[in-house]
Amino acid sequence: MLPCTWGLWRSAIHTLKTFRASPSARGLCIPTRAVCDAETIFALSSGHGRCGVAVVRVSGPASSMVLRNMAGLTQALPPRTALLRRITDPQSKELLDRGLVLWFKGPHSFTGEDSAEFHIHGGPAVITAVLQALGSLEGVRPAEAGEFTRRAFHAGKLGLTEVEGLGDLIHAETEAQRRQALRQMDGELGRLYQDWSYRLKRCLAHVEAFIDFSEDELIEDGVLNQVDSSVCQLETEIERHLKDERRGERLRTGVQVVIAGATNAGKSSLLNTLCQRPAAIVSPIAGTTRDIVETSLDIGGFPVLLSDTAGLRDSSDSVEREGVRRARQRVEQADLTLVVVDSTQLPPDPQLVPAFLQEHLSTVLPSLSPKAGMKAASDRVLLVLNKSDLVPEEQRERTEGELRESPGLPPACFLSCYTSTGLEDFLTVLQSRVKTLCGDPLSGAPSLTQARHRAHLQQSVQALNQYHQYRDQDLALAAEGVRLALTHLGRITGRVGAEEILDIIFRDFCIGK
Repeated sequence: MLPCTWGLWRSAIHTLKTFRASPSARGLCIPTRAVCDAETIFALSSGHGRCGVAVVRVSGPASSMVLRNMAGLTQALPPRTALLRRITDPQSKELLDRGLVLWFKGPHSFTGEDSAEFHIHGGPAVITAVLQALGSLEGVRPAEAGEFTRRAFHAGKLGLTEVEGLGDLIHAETEAQRRQALRQMDGELGRLYQDWSYRLKRCLAHVEAFIDFSEDELIEDGVLNQVDSSVCQLETEIERHLKDERRGERLRTGVQVVIAGATNAGKSSLLNTLCQRPAAIVSPIAGTTRDIVETSLDIGGFPVLLSDTAGLRDSSDSVEREGVRRARQRVEQADLTLVVVDSTQLPPDPQLVPAFLQEHLSTVLPSLSPKAGMKAASDRVLLVLNKSDLVPEEQRERTEGELRESPGLPPACFLSCYTSTGLEDFLTVLQSRVKTLCGDPLSGAPSLTQARHRAHLQQSVQALNQYHQYRDQDLALAAEGVRLALTHLGRITGRVGAEEILDIIFRDFCIGK
């Protein structure tokens, strides 16, 4: 590479000014390596309630002073070394507890700052006394919600996607949620987006350099062709990432499973059977359930939000009509609908059952009628043929055979909520369907987990389309499309800046050859 010329500096300054002046660059959250917070913060990090051990975390420039005043240390504690100490009130010198203290020298800590931890007994009185003592020290204050993680982000310890993964890990309630959150917190999703960002920065740097130097014949031939190829490949990868059927988001928030059907089919009984408690009132009187009854379940390690709904029928009662309206609305929003059918209402002739169930589905799910295609129903519906204990065994077996030979229908399971007959087989089918809806969090590319990620990625694709639209008309507008796409990716990770684009201009181009 030849020495930089005045033209290169002019291009670099032009790129920096253009990026900073661009509307797409405004409002970005760009972390810096240096943490400028002068205040020292503290908080209980182990959660509230009685426990064997509670952890109180301190972070900031006064952390070493806190250790000296409350743990009586006269010399520096080696980093990451636990020491059993008497923990005292810095004002009254009263003994508060005996526990472990640890010291983390910045930047080698979670927040990137000097930090300390007190591992104390988890009784409410002990925790309160230690927190009050910390609050009495000058320059030390209680932390705000999420402030430790915010400082870690600003110190460059975590990207935004890793921060979100950490939050999901803390709130994970099922095994699959834990796996997905841990994978994201480990940085896999962030590395994918950072790779796309890096490639977009290269594209933008190349286009900017072509705009400034192509007339002087100082740019290698084929630069724009390389940009065209890179942009097309990036578009393809992002669009493939978006076509995930919301598996990652569904796993994060829970699969919406709705129980629907006619009155007195046994919907509330099914809810109570699945959650193993009397969550809904069961009565022989039709129309007992009039509002949505929700409960959270763990089905094979996957999160499910199960909703019982009002029986679907015409009614003169205004309250029941509102319940039916809400039921139909919830079915439209469901990821999976369990259509409960009273087995005693099936035709005695098993050959007539498939047609009966198709007609019933068109009533319960108008948007998934035969005209709309039963394949769609098969993906979103399970048929639950309840009260199977009241159907003769021979008739049930013949009906099962007919249903197996009717591929247009969704899977159907005979079940008795009263005797639990067929429950194990039904749970196996339900678990398989839920797993399909969520996917395997450990296989393939990392999942898209947040609605905001999806929105920014969709806007990135639109911005790259702008590049193609103006590529042969106005290269400056085409470059703005690449810049917009880069900005939206930066808003996902929290890291984008004009200086990085300048680095690529200086590194990748032999200007003046």
